[in-house]
Amino acid sequence: MEILSLKGIVLLPVILLAFFGVEASRKSSYNAAEIEKKITVLIANMSLEEKLGQLQQQAGNPWEDLPATPVLFDLAKRGLIGSVFNIRGADKVNALQRAALYSRQKIPLIFGFDVLHGYRTLFPIPLAGAASWDLDAVELSASIAAAEARASGISWTFGPMVDIARDPRWGRAMEGAGEDSVLGSEMARARVHGFQGNDYSRPDKVMACAKHFAGYGAAEAGRDYASVDMSERQLREVYLPPFKAAIEAGIGSVMTAYMDLNGIPASANQWLLRQVLRHEWGFDGMVVSDYFSISDMTNQQLSANDAEAAMYALNAGVDMEMVSTIYFNNTPQLLKEGKVVMKTVDDAVRHVLRAKFRLGLFDDPYTDETLANHTVLTADHLAIARKIAAGTFVLLKNENNILPLSKSIKRLAVIGSLATNQTQTLDFWSANAKAEDSVTILQGIVDKIGPTSVKFAPGCDVFCESASGFTTAVDLARESDMVVLVVGEPKEYSGETASRVDIGLTGRQLDLVKAIAATGKPYVVVLMTGRPLTIEWLAANAPAILVTWRAGTMGGPAVADVLFGDVNPSGKLPMTFPRSVGQIPIHYDYRQPGKPQPVKGVRTAFTSHYIDSPNEPLYPFGVDVKNAGRREGSEVVQLYVRDVAASVTRPVRQLKAFRKVLLAVAEGKQIDFVLGEKELGFLDGNWQWTVEAGSL
Repeated sequence: MEILSLKGIVLLPVILLAFFGVEASRKSSYNAAEIEKKITVLIANMSLEEKLGQLQQQAGNPWEDLPATPVLFDLAKRGLIGSVFNIRGADKVNALQRAALYSRQKIPLIFGFDVLHGYRTLFPIPLAGAASWDLDAVELSASIAAAEARASGISWTFGPMVDIARDPRWGRAMEGAGEDSVLGSEMARARVHGFQGNDYSRPDKVMACAKHFAGYGAAEAGRDYASVDMSERQLREVYLPPFKAAIEAGIGSVMTAYMDLNGIPASANQWLLRQVLRHEWGFDGMVVSDYFSISDMTNQQLSANDAEAAMYALNAGVDMEMVSTIYFNNTPQLLKEGKVVMKTVDDAVRHVLRAKFRLGLFDDPYTDETLANHTVLTADHLAIARKIAAGTFVLLKNENNILPLSKSIKRLAVIGSLATNQTQTLDFWSANAKAEDSVTILQGIVDKIGPTSVKFAPGCDVFCESASGFTTAVDLARESDMVVLVVGEPKEYSGETASRVDIGLTGRQLDLVKAIAATGKPYVVVLMTGRPLTIEWLAANAPAILVTWRAGTMGGPAVADVLFGDVNPSGKLPMTFPRSVGQIPIHYDYRQPGKPQPVKGVRTAFTSHYIDSPNEPLYPFGVDVKNAGRREGSEVVQLYVRDVAASVTRPVRQLKAFRKVLLAVAEGKQIDFVLGEKELGFLDGNWQWTVEAGSL
């Protein structure tokens, strides 16, 4: 074993001590034993219909008045529904909750919604949050999202997504923390702590949900919902650790994945849900299916019909069914035929009721209808969103210190529709955020240096399928002293069902960049994206590249803060930027092949190489490129370990610890990391955690 590399600060004593985390405690008006007793009494008095109702989640239409959705009211009054998602707004939630409390058992509803990176105040996408490497900032953003959501009646978020992603073609890479299991695990903990705190019955907290269990991020060919086939070692070493971290942080629920894992759909996978999740990890929370993922098992050719799908999912341990109704429709007959036993149903009901007790819904099922007025989209939240966004940006390139720009610049051209389109400040998972609340990059720049110095030309629309506006943009560039060129992906190009085979700049944007470059005027590329892109031409030719991801409500002012030097960019890549799609999947912690790799790029026979490209990525995970300005800034210290000889082959290097620290000009700091068996061990051939002798 050896300490392989450090990024950032070099003064790093390594202390080898065992370190054990402490699970977040929970608070409730009832202790755990009292909760279980109350649940037992409830279950004993419930009809089969009422039990199956608790296992049912239905979707509501948030844009309709609730009387226009009488089905939900009817189900709630009869006690035949356990949860609703998409309904938000305290008045609407309370109205439906009152209906549920008319039911015979008076069991409250859980109201869920996808609050991944902000509710009304939209923070940067989770992949961007991971690029900050700032656990405090990530936890704070989740905490604010939770407060705004709970004030609006939401008590359950379907996040964080903790899937490891090593294929940037996959559109949902934007939702997670990238390619590394250590970074992903720490980000999972931070988001769970932010959403739930140590008591998610509080009026500013929500129950979190780790998704998608498990392996979804390795979807074949980067296509959403596609099959996953991987070794148990790969699953346990790379894809499961962030879920385990979420469990250790006290997360209240887990969502199953859409795809089949090694031939068994995740929602029918007893090994995943019963052996690993319940038995090995001791999880006692609620398991919910993804949207129609139970009925989808017939499409996957596991089940012949809905009844079989319900049987597989119930027996595997899926407690709550999202949207489809095959539990309710088929379980009575499955019980009669002995294909499902009543204890399985009762256990699932217990998990649902336990979540409701822990959320405090039996104590106080309603939301204060005045709370949102002084909780949602506050000035404080916007200021925090601006600061957090700036900390996620990654400066990939800065030739001749072209950044930061001077605030006294006389003629600045801002080019690119993404700079001024408010709708494009949102993304696939924008929750309740509204475009009109967002500040664009153009507006952020104008607010920073004044309107008289700034002119704008779109060049093309956000999809850039036509070059008809190029001439105007080029003319503006020629008349200017500096160009800020905003390019990347439109929001429609990343997210669920937004997988891509070509992950370069969309449309004719690269042609626009080349046209601006041909003017000879200095320019800076601001790259808005939900995933790593193949930008080899930009890397070779652009003077500066600032990756701003999808930065949310206050992304515009944050970009201006960095461009003009008020904030020193400190983000590092949480996911590798490949040179081309031919390198995918690509990640930093690969295993060393038996044959050597080329030395200094010189390719010879019988080495592991491409004949038409370097092996190395365009920009690697954890890239350490920074603005060498004369301002204080943050640095991410990264500690990597390599086991040079082990009974199971190990990656060429593995991240084991990191910390983000603020440094004044010319300041140095000593950073201590504690390493123990968790960091220095691995799973042996019998799946036992082991630490073997080695050297440091």
